[in-house]
Amino acid sequence: MTGDRSGANPGSDAVVVAQGTFDILHPGHLHYLRDAKAMGDRLVVIVARSTNVTHKESPVVPGPQRREMVAGLDPVDEARLGHPEDIFAPIEELDPAVIALGYDQHHDADGIRAALADRGIDCEVRRATAHEPDYEGVLSSGRIIDRILDERG
Repeated sequence: MTGDRSGANPGSDAVVVAQGTFDILHPGHLHYLRDAKAMGDRLVVIVARSTNVTHKESPVVPGPQRREMVAGLDPVDEARLGHPEDIFAPIEELDPAVIALGYDQHHDADGIRAALADRGIDCEVRRATAHEPDYEGVLSSGRIIDRILDERG
């Protein structure tokens, strides 16, 4: 796919796709999505289906609820659940200018570039910057869950 880099909607500007589990929202998620939005004009977030999360514990929050919470964040123009079998199907549909990876997401950027090239999808793959808050905080859903279990379990 080598279109005008404007995504699926004619007349729209450069689409950026961000993706993640977004189990329990925290400031690191908001930072990632703000960074991703700054990489283009329209931010579409693909929220991973629970069955596709294999690199860590399954999400606690159901997918539709995680999608709804992400959709409510200011930088997000659209949020959708990922495809149940083919994680690249939404990318083919959206034809984004950029895929924005989170600063510490486990994804191999070169592997994603190769998979995109194999499918004829022409888009840039970029990493968001690290979130460096001016306070001491917990910046992962897993750490939040661990802390809840430690303090209230």
